[in-house]
Amino acid sequence: MMIEVLNESGEVPAPVPEQELADLGRHVLDQLQVNPRAELTITLVDEETMAHLHQRWMDLPGPTDVMSFPMDELRPGGSAGRPEDDAGTETGILGDVVLCPSVARTQAQQAGHAVGDEVLLLTTHGILHLLGFDHAEKAEEREMFDLQRTLLLTFLAQRGRTTRAADDDVVGRP
Repeated sequence: MMIEVLNESGEVPAPVPEQELADLGRHVLDQLQVNPRAELTITLVDEETMAHLHQRWMDLPGPTDVMSFPMDELRPGGSAGRPEDDAGTETGILGDVVLCPSVARTQAQQAGHAVGDEVLLLTTHGILHLLGFDHAEKAEEREMFDLQRTLLLTFLAQRGRTTRAADDDVVGRP
């Protein structure tokens, strides 16, 4: 699995080490049985860059916490109708998750948990959007947020950690 993490936010060090973001991406994609040859990019940007992306692609002003830019419409377990490889799921470029650590920091402070945990939550959220999950309808929201919570908590449990960012009363924000 090719996962590239870019810190273009100007925050050094980043709120979450690049390797941990890559490990989380790998965990989410493995759990959802995405082809191990799929490609994912996670980019951390500053507020000005995020505000520009938000305006350009969503026609909304100001920065947001996370945006997802899908490429090859890969789906969990390989259901995009593309040629399959030996692993049984399609290969390709999943897409880009773009995060704004300064917006994440504000949200984490408001919610009462660590900024690093907020960035991990938003990364999981963004990857799920790349895989076709959405939260426009109530049933979709529950499915996506339950899966988001499970994926984040299992990832952190493997590291001997937990987080308040995965609490039900907090997870519905992004």
